[in-house]
Amino acid sequence: MFDAAVSAAHPATALPPALPDLAPGETVRVIGAGKAAAAMAAALETHYAAAGTLSQVSGHVTTRHGYRLTDAGREPVIAVYEAGHPVPDQASLDASARALAAVVDAPDDATIIVLLSGGASAIWTGLVPGVSLDAYQALTRDLLRSGATISEINTIRKHVSTISGGRLAAKANGRRMLTFAISDVPHDDASMIGSGPTVADPTTLDDAAMLLKTYDVAPAASIAVALASDANETLKADDPAFVNADYTLIAAPRMSLEAGAELASAAGYEVEMLGDALEGEARDVATAQAERARAYHAEGRKVALLSGGELTVTMRGNGRGGPNQEFALALAAALDGAPGICAIAGDTDGTDGGDGAADDPAGAIITPDTLAACTAADIDVKQALAENNSGGAFRAIDALLVTGPTQTNVNDFRAILIDPEVTS
Repeated sequence: MFDAAVSAAHPATALPPALPDLAPGETVRVIGAGKAAAAMAAALETHYAAAGTLSQVSGHVTTRHGYRLTDAGREPVIAVYEAGHPVPDQASLDASARALAAVVDAPDDATIIVLLSGGASAIWTGLVPGVSLDAYQALTRDLLRSGATISEINTIRKHVSTISGGRLAAKANGRRMLTFAISDVPHDDASMIGSGPTVADPTTLDDAAMLLKTYDVAPAASIAVALASDANETLKADDPAFVNADYTLIAAPRMSLEAGAELASAAGYEVEMLGDALEGEARDVATAQAERARAYHAEGRKVALLSGGELTVTMRGNGRGGPNQEFALALAAALDGAPGICAIAGDTDGTDGGDGAADDPAGAIITPDTLAACTAADIDVKQALAENNSGGAFRAIDALLVTGPTQTNVNDFRAILIDPEVTS
């Protein structure tokens, strides 16, 4: 089911049907950022090569470190760079500057294609004057530990950015700009996917400052100054920058959940969709879903509970893991070895938390034996949760979901399978 969810959102499947035909002599400049950027570029190249118009295309994209695709046997037309995620690095600053310059320097009659996917907020990090990379990195780490949702984090990010919040579209100066996006945010909000570089932003500087207070995050003085400057307000819906800017969503969490649901239904499960935009503390959501799973088991119903979205973890310890791993461990604790119930929780991009390495785990799998396995490995589950060390627990019992980069990103995929006929 997880593999089907990823496949449904892969650029090779989702992008080609959306791409426009190119007129003879039409010049296309491609830029892009995100965890799916390399695969999106490859899919675009394959499409236009088949159409015989690839010679009209040029450009570059930037993906996360370790997400570059293996050489397909020919020199790519669209260059692929790598940059830091979730904490940006100097390469992220360089990527932003490169993308902005590509738009500014494009011929007046060029069509600009923007390939956007989750992770672009960090990968394209252009900082407003006065804000240093060190200060922004510290802010990013604090926000990731605070329990703020991705939409809240992006609200803050885009107000100290030179590329987010519609600013990339402003550089097109009337040129035709086509954005093709893969959604990794709840409700598929275009202004939040990659922090909305090509669309209007409804949030404000005041919103960003208030969120810092809400989550008790104290940024460097330079960031506070930036958030108090009207010059750093994002572009709004009436800005002329968007007159020639079109936006197409090519893949979204709902599509991936439906792909998983088809397999569950074929296997005889009654499918219940709990939503593709769930937010909240991972352990709290797990507890609620465990209660629902127990109720269905008691009723003798064979059910698959599916959900997506992006859960959060408020860091209280210094353990390893991510929202999906914490959800899975909290779910196992709440189910307490109940027979006939197993689950998977994974991020469709292949990385759940971690240190930013390409081989970080995507999530974890639990069975009725998970708690017993933890006990045998001398793992105290309550202590592991208290220390936010779900990853350490699952690594000890060899229950991590490890996929490597999937080349897409439509957020979390969670499935709980309840089968009362299974007695262990």
